Amino acid sequence: MGVDVPVARLVSTLPAGRFEDTTRAVLAFLRQRFGFDLWMLTRTEGDDWIVLHCEDHGYGMRPGTVLRWSDSFCMRMVAGQGPHIAPCAAQVPAYASAPIGQQVPIQAYVGLPLWLADGALFGTLCAIDPHEQPAALQQEQPLLELLAQLLSAVLQLELHATEATRRAERLHIESLTDGLTGLYNRRAWQQLMQAEEERCRCYGVPAVVITLDLDDLKRINDTQGHAAGDRLIQRTAETLRQAVRTGDVVARLGGDEFGILCATCDRDTGESLQVRCQTALAAEGIRASIGHAVRHPSHDLIAAWESADQRMYAMKRQR
Repeated sequence: MGVDVPVARLVSTLPAGRFEDTTRAVLAFLRQRFGFDLWMLTRTEGDDWIVLHCEDHGYGMRPGTVLRWSDSFCMRMVAGQGPHIAPCAAQVPAYASAPIGQQVPIQAYVGLPLWLADGALFGTLCAIDPHEQPAALQQEQPLLELLAQLLSAVLQLELHATEATRRAERLHIESLTDGLTGLYNRRAWQQLMQAEEERCRCYGVPAVVITLDLDDLKRINDTQGHAAGDRLIQRTAETLRQAVRTGDVVARLGGDEFGILCATCDRDTGESLQVRCQTALAAEGIRASIGHAVRHPSHDLIAAWESADQRMYAMKRQR
């Protein structure tokens, strides 16, 4: 069978190695080719079903919208409870009973999974429409599977390159370190936060920000001298270095305040990291107030940082 001419034209114009641009091109092509009021590229994270990119013509969907994965047709499709293409979704029991169908009008559905190299589910390429579609649409499944595989391949290449990019970023700003502790300083922290936010927004990956503030630095400076206070700051820095994961960013943000940026980190892992830091500091006799927050897909890492700060200061007030 020969290559579909419009598909060949699409592939020839796709930007090399740019998942975000490739996704937009594929969604625009699918909208032009098949119609449907909404085409989406989504990511799953726990029960969060995150819209990364969409071609919307009637549902009012936006990138960054978070829906419930357990409510979706896509969850049932991935579980094998329904077909990839349903020209009349009402005729498929698993789709007819899905809660999302009670929230928005869906009469036709298309859904393909996007898999990572390790077999984990990244998300889905999917479409919905408020009107039934011709049964002949089912014959287009090989084309849709091809495009889903293309997106998965581009995604995998970029995710693999992301780790190298992170390492290069950190080498590039290695000079932006705090003289007392050797940790990243506030300027480096802000640059790394900005770079990580771009990745979170593009790929839907979670991230956690942890902030902490020493409880006793002023007292030690006043009673034992600033040299003793400096030693406390240095001990804190080394303790945090040992407690975090390889690849986490630890920075001294100023005075007795520290920040930890945990990339590709979900809620449970973030909570575990906070407990690990608290335990390690306590073992060294270091008293600190600490807070953490998970980046929400509809907000950014700066908002997570602010939320972590609020929780940290709430702990300090309690003490």
